[in-house]
Amino acid sequence: MNAVLRVAALGLGQLVAIGLLLFVSAGTVDYWQAWLFLAVFAVTAWLPSIYLQITNPVVLQRRMKSGPVAEGRTVQKIVMLGLYGSLVAICVVGGLDHRFGWSAVPAALCVIGSALAGAGLVVTVLVAIQNTYASTTVRVEAGQHVVSTGLYGLVRHPMYTGNVLILVGLPLAVGSFWALAFVMPGIAVLATRIHDEEKLLGDELDGYREYTQKVRSRLIPYMW
Repeated sequence: MNAVLRVAALGLGQLVAIGLLLFVSAGTVDYWQAWLFLAVFAVTAWLPSIYLQITNPVVLQRRMKSGPVAEGRTVQKIVMLGLYGSLVAICVVGGLDHRFGWSAVPAALCVIGSALAGAGLVVTVLVAIQNTYASTTVRVEAGQHVVSTGLYGLVRHPMYTGNVLILVGLPLAVGSFWALAFVMPGIAVLATRIHDEEKLLGDELDGYREYTQKVRSRLIPYMW
């Protein structure tokens, strides 16, 4: 029960941190787009994390070890700083956009953005369920094997596909066209992460090179 409470507290902390970025930048809590996104985040990321802690805590622990500090490879530390920086910038610029009225994003598009971001969060949870070795850090563990079914039958890095959906959906969710400027830098650092990760997996994970011949798409089906 203590572990469940810790996960619940961590998820609440993430919600508060995102909320602060948005509301402080906006200078108001009268910001329905932000409240909608926070609700979507709670349903698609926070509650599933609590569920995973109850049903499969090992999977959740792998998923929770994330960020630049958790990475063992220097290039991945830099990449994660870039990704986190893009997400923070989107929230801050989105809040400032709401404050100063730079964009006029239709309400329907904001709802679609929240749905896209929510779908991305759901994909990251499904990846953790389908691949018990899925981790937010780049490494190969003892006994790890290649997973080629489910989402891994569509793309080689479905967790990052989920991240792309979040990156694309978040600026629209918070009602800012200007925040879209940080989408491509975020995707670029994900592409860098994939190239480095595939070098590691090809060298250290048995059967991975054969898997890359079977599933050709890295991030977006039939595109790349």
